[in-house]
Amino acid sequence: MKLSQNEQIVLASRPEGAPSRDNFKFIHTPLPEPEAGQVLVRTLYLSVDPYMRGRMKDTKSYAPPYALNEVIKGGAIGQVVDSSEPNLRKGDFVSGMWGWQRYAAVNTGDLSLIDTEEAPLTAYLGALGLTGLTAYFGMEDIGKPKDGETVVVSGAAGAVGMIAGQIGKIVGARVVGIAGSDEKCAYLKEKLGFDVVLNYKRESDMSAAIERVCPDGVDVYFDNVGGDISDAVLRHINRNARIPLCGQISSYNLEKPDIGMRPQTLLLTNTALMKGFLLGDYAKSFKEGRVKLAKWMKEGLIQYEENIVEGFDQTPEAFMGLFSGDNLGKQLVKVADPE
Repeated sequence: MKLSQNEQIVLASRPEGAPSRDNFKFIHTPLPEPEAGQVLVRTLYLSVDPYMRGRMKDTKSYAPPYALNEVIKGGAIGQVVDSSEPNLRKGDFVSGMWGWQRYAAVNTGDLSLIDTEEAPLTAYLGALGLTGLTAYFGMEDIGKPKDGETVVVSGAAGAVGMIAGQIGKIVGARVVGIAGSDEKCAYLKEKLGFDVVLNYKRESDMSAAIERVCPDGVDVYFDNVGGDISDAVLRHINRNARIPLCGQISSYNLEKPDIGMRPQTLLLTNTALMKGFLLGDYAKSFKEGRVKLAKWMKEGLIQYEENIVEGFDQTPEAFMGLFSGDNLGKQLVKVADPE
């Protein structure tokens, strides 16, 4: 592709059920020209995340839906290729939310400068990026695990779940993970130190499985998936349990509301807290979170995995793979090498 041309991925139609390649369209546009206060960024890596599925619906939510025939916005890492701004120079590595396109003209105030001496580039889309920070604030502000408590994490082999579980281990909690394959379960237990890991696909009765592995009940439940798995965990919460409500991936592709157990009685009788949260609520504390996470990484207390799909043209497939459980850890797309 010539430098005079850009390539973008837009939402061609709204998915009904699971998204397919037909919902996305590749278009070519002129290379963007940065205005005053902007720099031209060349994309190196793209993030694909489950929350993006919700924004493909034309329904009211915490973020506006993606518009049809417009670039799908999401986390990205890139390199500055043209700048007249004093705070960002050509060659600098940056992260932002310019989304699924090879080049973007981005306001400097919407970019974060990346320190490659602190961590590898890709970590700024994962362990030190949106997913790591989501795990950090969900656990630190809502979950607040303590030494000796039992923490359960669903979607534990995902980018958020594996960090959340390791934060539980750092404070001395007993951590139980829930994942969807024997390979993922082995990774969580053998490499990340989770105390027990359940493969939900092998359990015929999840409530009985939670009772078996959590004989003292559940003090913190970090909920990434919702659905039947969460119903099962909630039946075993302890008094004063805390439930950070992070994601509901089991329902993202459903066309009708997921009607399940009503948890109010369990929350009331156990004086438990269930709180949904959005990462943007903690924007003023991002620096604090990154410093803490980077420190734990350097100390070997937090490890992370990435599944990197090669090629801009594979972005829709990388995104769709999130809903079939293809990824271990953070799902990324490599678009280009640094210059």
